[in-house]
Amino acid sequence: MKREDFFTVEKDKDGICTIWLDNKRNGINIVSPDLISIMDEMFSEIFHDKSIKALVLISKLKDFIAGADIKSFEIEKEGDFRPFQKRGHEILDVMENDSRPVIAAINGSCFGLGLEIALACHARVASNSPSTKLALPEVKLGILPGGGGTQRLPRLIGLQKGLDMMLTGKNIYAYQAKKMGLVDEVVDRNKLYHAAKLMAKKLIEKPIQRNRKIAFKDKILDGTSFGRNIVFKQAKKMAFKQTQGNYPAVPAIIDCVETGLKKGKKAGYEKELEHFEKLMLTPASAGLRSLFYIMTENKKHTAPKKELKTLGMIGAGFMGAGITEVSVKNNIDVILKDIALEGITNTKKAIWKGLKKKIKYKTLSPVAAEEIIGKIQGQLTYDNFEHADIVIEAVLEKMDLKKKIIDDIQKHSSEDVIIATNTSALSVTEMAEHANKPEQVIGMHYFSPVPKMPLLEIVKTPHTAQWVIDACYNFGVRQGKTVIIANDCPGFYVNRILIPYLNECLLMVDEGIAIEKINKAMEKKGFPVGPFKLLDEVGLDVASHVVETGKKAASTRPDFPVNLSILDMFEKGYLGKKNKKGFFNYNEKGKRTGVNNEVYSFFKGSGNKDLNETEIQDRAIFMMLNEALMCLEEGIIDSPTTGDTGAVFGIGFLPFTGGPFRYMDHLGLEHVQSKMKELEEKYGSRFRRAELLNLKVNQNEKFHLS
Repeated sequence: MKREDFFTVEKDKDGICTIWLDNKRNGINIVSPDLISIMDEMFSEIFHDKSIKALVLISKLKDFIAGADIKSFEIEKEGDFRPFQKRGHEILDVMENDSRPVIAAINGSCFGLGLEIALACHARVASNSPSTKLALPEVKLGILPGGGGTQRLPRLIGLQKGLDMMLTGKNIYAYQAKKMGLVDEVVDRNKLYHAAKLMAKKLIEKPIQRNRKIAFKDKILDGTSFGRNIVFKQAKKMAFKQTQGNYPAVPAIIDCVETGLKKGKKAGYEKELEHFEKLMLTPASAGLRSLFYIMTENKKHTAPKKELKTLGMIGAGFMGAGITEVSVKNNIDVILKDIALEGITNTKKAIWKGLKKKIKYKTLSPVAAEEIIGKIQGQLTYDNFEHADIVIEAVLEKMDLKKKIIDDIQKHSSEDVIIATNTSALSVTEMAEHANKPEQVIGMHYFSPVPKMPLLEIVKTPHTAQWVIDACYNFGVRQGKTVIIANDCPGFYVNRILIPYLNECLLMVDEGIAIEKINKAMEKKGFPVGPFKLLDEVGLDVASHVVETGKKAASTRPDFPVNLSILDMFEKGYLGKKNKKGFFNYNEKGKRTGVNNEVYSFFKGSGNKDLNETEIQDRAIFMMLNEALMCLEEGIIDSPTTGDTGAVFGIGFLPFTGGPFRYMDHLGLEHVQSKMKELEEKYGSRFRRAELLNLKVNQNEKFHLS
């Protein structure tokens, strides 16, 4: 590896040295162990050059530094990475303590090690581009900022804001970064380099003086040992409540920050070294990294023969509005049709409300917001549908209505239009066989709420053409979705594995186990929300369609008892959170206020029986695991990776495990087999193991090689 492949160094007559970050090998600036070695050599030369009076770090590419090359940092044992990490600490320490000013000029993504390098600079100038984002997202990979970030960030922006950034991994945009003191100046993108050099010249004369306004409360909490103790105590308490001990990176980050502030930077750096390697070797980090790789690979799908530029959207209800929003925000024109103007108006209002918030925080310009909203063409007729490359329907879950919509689309659209259904419960194959061109009909199952849920489940039938699948996959990626492909069957993949999980929880309520106890047990296990919170959030109207699907599927599986309480609740007007009447009670603001005890009237049990927490968790989870196995066995999904992706991004299956198949690998397939046998003997044949599990155990294989 040559220095010229990654950096261009220029020195002007004023003694300002500019390092242009420019990875010519793959067009993206990311840090690897090899790059650390090159940086070590380069910075050593620069800092020994007395003719240099200041230094500017700036990128020639669209991003400043997008983070680390995660795969290059993977290790097999403690001690493998420590030398690189320690040397990285030393390089940044030299930069930070050099008397000559170093300025980071930031445009685009400045993530992870990229931000840690910027934090070691004496000042930071950011462009006002909407693409400029700063973050320390390591917690999402089950690790911590390993380049001194746990020490420099809290000292720069304050303990509370520093912990918030590191424990959430959230993005901070340019003006927000300026307000919190993360960057010193925000300028027009075209003036970034000039502004950075100007700041360098100023700092040659006089070190930077920061006079950030700090509220009195924050001065106490961030600036006194008494206040910091309160912050650390609350952070630990909240961290455990939210993670239930399943994400070891969270307490490790808090420990690093606390050590550094109480014992000094040197002790803090040592604590970073100590925790980083241990975290890299945890199953949680392995699982979370696998999800990161999935998301990265998701964007590399085969280029489609036909790019879908214009969407015809039928239905401006909750789902149709969401699909419209993720489309127009990603430069896709939408012809939005509904039977009433009110639905179209409400959709535009909801989208504009979100855009106004971005304008307020200066992450979007008013002109750009107008362009986005202008991409929606609302109407009550099928006029101009001949210009749509794809039409997605999101109308009521009634097969006759879906078929009528298909007829209407065929009358008013082009011959090669793709007809997609957003159904979550009906047969896509039946719809396709009703169409003139079955090969151009496909399922595009979005999850609610569409703008927040990351998954798109593409459902293909035996008739679907490959070019249609490729085009829809590309379309979903452009909408910002992580995409999986499943074969058509009742429930497809995601809802199919969800149904047995929810059903087992409902059966436990029938047995007399308390709703709250089941809910808490599953949240403690690591689900983002428990089963009954999930049902209320999704809505019992939607859940009733899923139960009907389970009921149909169970007709071929007599050993699978289906609890129908959801259908009874729906008939009696229970919709969940949307009408404040579900498994939980809600106040006027829609906040949960405890279990709705009236719900027990729909069950045989009254919540007065006991079952230990582990048994509750095992019954629910192993039903889901077994269904996932059957989906792979039957070819509903094509690989364990697809199964992991759908489960984590669609229903929040224990993200720290990497998904059901990685979770089974971690548990050991023999253990899974043994546990399933134990549950079958105790609760019946619905727990009978999928043959695929027995086959894998007999062949001594895992689902994933690494």
